Formats: sequence, C-alpha cells, structure tokens
Amino acid sequence: MITFRKGGAWLTFSLAASSGILQVLAFPRFHIPLLAAVAVTPLLMALASEPRRKRQFLLGWLAGSIFWGGSCYWVYGVMHDYADLTAPAAAAIFAGFFLVKGLHLGFFSLLAAPLLRGFWAIPAVAAAWVAVEGTHQYLGFTWLHLGNAAASMAVLAPLAPYTGVYGLSFAFAMMNVALTLVLLRRPRKDLLWVAALPLLYLLPPLPSSRTGDETVRLVQPNVHPDLLKQGGWTAAAATDHMRRMQALSTQPGEVFDGEPPELLVWPEYPVPAYFFDNENSRQFMEQIARQSGAHFIFNTVAYEDAERRHPLNGAVTLSPSGEVVSRYAKIFLVPFGEFVPWPFSIFIEKITLEAGDFVPGRDVAVAQVGERRVGTFICYESVFAGGVRRFVANGAEVLINISNDSWYGPTAARFQHLLIARMRAMENSRWLLRATNDGITTIINPAGQLVGALPSYEQGILDGRFSYSSHLTWFTRFGEWFWYLSIVASAVFLAIHKLRGGAAARPAP
Repeated sequence: MITFRKGGAWLTFSLAASSGILQVLAFPRFHIPLLAAVAVTPLLMALASEPRRKRQFLLGWLAGSIFWGGSCYWVYGVMHDYADLTAPAAAAIFAGFFLVKGLHLGFFSLLAAPLLRGFWAIPAVAAAWVAVEGTHQYLGFTWLHLGNAAASMAVLAPLAPYTGVYGLSFAFAMMNVALTLVLLRRPRKDLLWVAALPLLYLLPPLPSSRTGDETVRLVQPNVHPDLLKQGGWTAAAATDHMRRMQALSTQPGEVFDGEPPELLVWPEYPVPAYFFDNENSRQFMEQIARQSGAHFIFNTVAYEDAERRHPLNGAVTLSPSGEVVSRYAKIFLVPFGEFVPWPFSIFIEKITLEAGDFVPGRDVAVAQVGERRVGTFICYESVFAGGVRRFVANGAEVLINISNDSWYGPTAARFQHLLIARMRAMENSRWLLRATNDGITTIINPAGQLVGALPSYEQGILDGRFSYSSHLTWFTRFGEWFWYLSIVASAVFLAIHKLRGGAAARPAP
C-alpha cells in the first residue's frame, strides 16, 4: 500500500497541481491526447491519501483551476484587448474565471474520495467525473470535456454516436482510476471493471472518409477586429471589402464542373450586418444569392422588438432567387462577449459592437434547401452537445457552423474550438461545414476528419464537397442520456457507500 507519510501536504498538493497540468497538455496548443488517460491519476492518488474533506476539496479546486487557467489562458487577452480592460482588471477577471471554474473539480473530488475506496471505484468515480463535467454547460461557461481529446482515437471515437462526448470522458476516467488502483496495489478483483474496455473494439467504425456528392463554397473574409478599434473600418473600406466578398462568392469554382455550388456560406463577422433593418444590406445580400445561384447562408443582427433594444445574433438562409428561406437567432450566447452578466455589466464593456445586450433566441430553425434540410448554429454554440444535437433531431441533414474566432488571436482557442466542432460531427454522424472569419475554415466529415481547410489570417474561399444524411445516431435520438445515467449512477454508488457505513470500504493508504 502506498503511503504519503513523508512530504504530507506539499506532496499531495503537488500531485493535484500536476493533474491540472497534464490535462492542459492533453489539449491544444500542446495536444498530447494520450495524456487524457493518465491526467486525473495524480489527483486521485492525492485524494486516496487525504481523509479530510476540506483538503480533498482544495486538492480538486487546485487541479481544476490550473486546468481552466492553463487551457483558457486566452481569456485574459480577450478581456484586455477587446473589452478595453486595463491589464490588472483583465487579470482579475481571468483569475476569477479559472478559480470559479475550478470549483467543479473540487466538487468532483468530494464525490470521488469516498467512491475511490470501494471495489466499485472504477465505474463509480468515472460516473462522478462525467456527472460533474456535464454541469459546466449550465453554470456560466463550458469548453473542453476530457473526451474531446479522443476525437482522433480509432478505439474511443466510435463511442461518440452512441454516448456523445460523455462516453469518451467516461472511458478516459476509467483508465485513470484503474491506473490509480494499480499504483495503490489494490486487489486484482477491483480491476475487473476494465475488462469492459476491450468491448470498444466491437463498435462499428465511424463512417469511412469519402468524397461528398454536394457542393459548398465557404468564404473567409479575414476582417481583423483591430480595424474597428483603430477606425480603419470606414465607409470606403467597407464598400471595397463587400465588393471583394461579392467577387469571391460568385467567381467560377473548379470543383463544381461549371455548375454553381449548392450552398454558399459566409461566417460570423466582427462587423454586424443588418439584413432586416437596412435596405441596402438586404438588396446586396439578395443580389449575392441570385448571382451565385446557391442557397446563401450568412450572419446578421436582427431585433426582438420594434424599439431595437434587444438585438439577436442570427443566421439567414436565402434561396437562389434571394427569398428568405429561414432565419435563426443564436440561443447560447457568449458570456462577456455577447452579454455581460450582472454585476460585471456595471464596469465591463462587451467585445461586440451592439449598444444593448444581445438576447438569446428561442427556437431551433432548420432551413429547407430544395428537398434537403440544413441546420446552422453560430460560433460558441458548437460547445453544447445537446444544443447542436437538436438541429439534427429536428431534421438537419448537414450541419453548418458560422464562427468568428478572430477575438482569440493566434492562441490555442481556435484549435480547441475546432476540436469541439469535430466532436459534434461525430456525435450526430453529419458533415459539418465550418466558415470562419479568419480561420479555421474547413469541411469536417462524419468521422470528425478535416476535408480541406483554408490558411488562417488570409482572405479566400474553400470549395468542396459534402453529403446529406438522414440517419439518426443513438445520441441524436436520445440526447445526453449518458450524462443523466452518470448522475444517477453516482448518486446510487454514494448511497450504497453510505448505507454500508464504510464496512466494505478500504482504508485510506
């Protein structure tokens, strides 16, 4: 039995800190995904030697704060560069961000410490991990789940269409607990649970890569938000830019065999367009649709009320004749980006250009494109597995993500965001067409693989092929069932532990 009699608190807190660091290394910018299988082990080792509940919480809080601070370091730059905060104020907001998000892992540690002592440790602790991980989406901000690291792993990735990202997180958590039990020299029977992992090889592989049957043009404008702050976005500059966008959108495409693309997609912009409130803007967009001969999808700002007090961040789909086919208002807004939570709104500016706070949309809109159906979601919405799944459940046969990652600059955020988008394609077995302002513009197949991409920070077009699909995965049909199951399982295991009064629990090392 391993003990930590020497070193005491210093050693246990060092283990917790290393767990946070290893989680950071598992994702971009470092992106060593295999570390996800061992990253939580140091924290679990520390918990196994610490009987005090307060100290258990602090160990998890430390690991979680390091993970969120290290993986989302770019939050500071966004606050400082685009929210016009001074460096100390931006640093304070950033510190508050990762300290609050770190609380989740502190709570996980309170659940995991007692569960780690029973012979059911492997499934129980893994369920607790998933149960806590899923709560991020309802508590201010969500980003990287542990399972996202497995997007390119041939063994774990086929779980995505069944369980969503949560099943991949569960598998990683099982591996971490199993390694912990080995290091603690627990009886072999406690490890029997990992015998279920080889069953992953029996899962059908993700759809093989193949060329699609339909055509799309994704346009990357490359408008840097600094232009807006420096006064470079003049009327003349805007007119010149839109002419170039028109040329890019309507020029002949080599992969289309002389035919117009089925879809033309513009990204989310740092400069808002007002299709429904500006006659010139509306006529220009309608002209683009007619000239391109494609169904045209673009970003616009609309208003919920006639007084224009409540702006909506939206997407519009026009037919090749310029008629409105569908309109959608973003449901999941970016905190501190599209709205500022109270009481921070008293002293923090948003990074967007609207004078009033954006308000969330209410309905999932799926556009009818000829005989096919298209679901378009906007930027940060890609992190919500349940939200994206609703588009497919409502009939979307292809997914479109219009995004603006220019606020992040050349940080790991854009690569993290792309990794998340890949998981959404895998969960729903859909092609995902991703148009961004300055990168990463790409086409993602149902296996989560990139099929062509544009260089970042360059204006250009990506012409490519995709396919529609009406197949519904288990995850699309039943949603976040695995997360709900993990919540119930965690509660059941904790109840069993309490009812047995620790009689079946093993002593802490």
